[in-house]
Amino acid sequence: MTKRDDTTIAKNRRAFHDYEILETFEAGIQLTGTEVRSLRDNNAQLTDAFALVRNGEVWLSNFHISPFANGNIANVDPDRRRKLLLHKKQIRYLSEKTQEKGLAVVPLKLYFNKHGLVKVEIALARGKKLHDKRRSMRERDVKREIDRALKDRMR
Repeated sequence: MTKRDDTTIAKNRRAFHDYEILETFEAGIQLTGTEVRSLRDNNAQLTDAFALVRNGEVWLSNFHISPFANGNIANVDPDRRRKLLLHKKQIRYLSEKTQEKGLAVVPLKLYFNKHGLVKVEIALARGKKLHDKRRSMRERDVKREIDRALKDRMR
C-alpha cells in the first residue's frame, strides 16, 4: 500500500455557508477498526456534525459513519459520539472561546493524513446572519465573474 498525502474522506461545505470561520485546528479521532475500514470506502457524512467540550474532552456528535459491509458484530452504532484528540491547551482554549456568545466548534473536513491516520479539521466559528450569507454569496458571484472575464481575455 502506498502512502498518499491528505486523502479527503468528507467535507462539510455547509459549514462555510452557515458559519464565519475564525480559527482551524487539526484533531485526531478515536475510532474502532470497522469504522476506519468503512471510512476507506468513503462512507461518512459530516454535514450535521458538531463538536462539544465536556469535562475537559472534545466530543464529535451527529457524525455518521455507515456500518462496514463485512463488519458482522464488530460494527458499532453509526451515530455514536466520538472523542476528538487534542492537546490540553487547545481543549482549554476551545472551552473558553465556546463560552462566548455565538461561537461554536464545527468540523470542516475528515481526511487520512500522509501516515494513514484519520484526522478531523475543526474550526472555531461564528454563526452567520442572513445578510452575511447574502454578502458572501455576492462576493463569490463577483469573483466568479472576474475569473470568467480574465479567462475570456486570455484566449
